[in-house]
Amino acid sequence: MSHLLVTGGAGFIGSNFVHHVLATTDHTVTVLDALTYAGNRASLDGLPADRFTFVKGDITDVAVVDALVKDADAVVHYAAESHNDNSLDNPFPFVHTNLIGTYTLLEAVRKHGKRYHHISTDEVYGDLELDDPAKFTETTPYNPSSPYSSTKAGSDLLVRAWVRSFGVQATISNCSNNYGPYQHVEKFIPRQITNVIRGIRPKLYGAGENVRDWIHADDHSSAVLTILEKGTIGETYLIGADGEKNNKDVVELILTLMGQPADAYDHVTDRPGHDMRYAIDSTRLRTELGWAPSFQDFESGMKATIDWYRAHEAWWAPAKDKTEAFYASKGQ
Repeated sequence: MSHLLVTGGAGFIGSNFVHHVLATTDHTVTVLDALTYAGNRASLDGLPADRFTFVKGDITDVAVVDALVKDADAVVHYAAESHNDNSLDNPFPFVHTNLIGTYTLLEAVRKHGKRYHHISTDEVYGDLELDDPAKFTETTPYNPSSPYSSTKAGSDLLVRAWVRSFGVQATISNCSNNYGPYQHVEKFIPRQITNVIRGIRPKLYGAGENVRDWIHADDHSSAVLTILEKGTIGETYLIGADGEKNNKDVVELILTLMGQPADAYDHVTDRPGHDMRYAIDSTRLRTELGWAPSFQDFESGMKATIDWYRAHEAWWAPAKDKTEAFYASKGQ
C-alpha cells in the first residue's frame, strides 16, 4: 500500500493522519477534500511535495472519486459531516456526505479492487449510564441518537454490506473523542482553549457530567495505520486510550493549565439529546494487532494541545467569531 487516498484529509483527524503517515512511513498520499468550513488547507502546509498531492473535490462526485481510487493502492475514508450541534440544526448535509459519499467510495473501490478503511465513531453505539461499568465493544448494538451518529451508523452498515455482498476489502474503526492540533474551534476542547486565549469564559453544557473517552489524534492515527497494515478484512476495531473524563473536569483542567481559576467558566443550555457517557474497550486492537497509545497521560496531551493553539492563532482565528456567534444565538 504505497499510495494512499485520504478523504477529508484537510479536516482535523484526517490532517493529523496525513502528517503521521508522511512522518513515519514511505507512503505517498493524495488528499481529497471539499474544503467545507471544517476543512482547512493550511492544516496540510509544509508537507513534502514529492509525496503529497491535494485535490479539492466532493466524495459524492463519481468521476473525481473513480479517477483517484483507480490510482491509489488503498483508500482511508475520513471525510464526514461530524458535529452534533450542526446535525441538529440542518441534518441534510450529514445524509448527503456520510451516506451518499460513503456509497460513492464503496462503489469505486469495488470497481477497482482496492483496499478500503472506514473511519467511524463510538457515537454509533449511543451512550452508557454514568454508573455503568461496561464499555463499548465491537459487538455492542448500534443505538445512535442524533442525525450525525445515525448517518455514521448507516455508513458503517453500508461498508459491512459491501464486504459481505461484493467482497470489498474493507475494515472499520470506531474511535472515541479526539483532541489535538488542527481541530475546529466549534469542538469542545479547542473552543474552551481559544476562549481562554481570547479572554472569554469557557462554556459548559448543563452540569458538565457528560463523560467522553478522550484520545490524542496522534494515537488515533497510529491505530488506523496499524489496522490498515495488519487488520483482518471485514472486521471492526475499536480505538480508545482509556481517557474517560467528564466535561466539567476537562474544562477545569484547561483553566488550571492556562493559569486561570478552575471555576472561571459559565454553565449554558444543554444540547438536546446530549449523550451521557462514551467508553471504549480497545482490547481487540491491542491484543490482536499489538497497538498501544503513546499519550497515556491526558494532562500531558492537553498541555501539548494548549501549546499548539497558543502558537497557531492565525490558523484558528478566522473561524472563531462566526462560531461564537452561532453558539450565542442558541444561548450556548
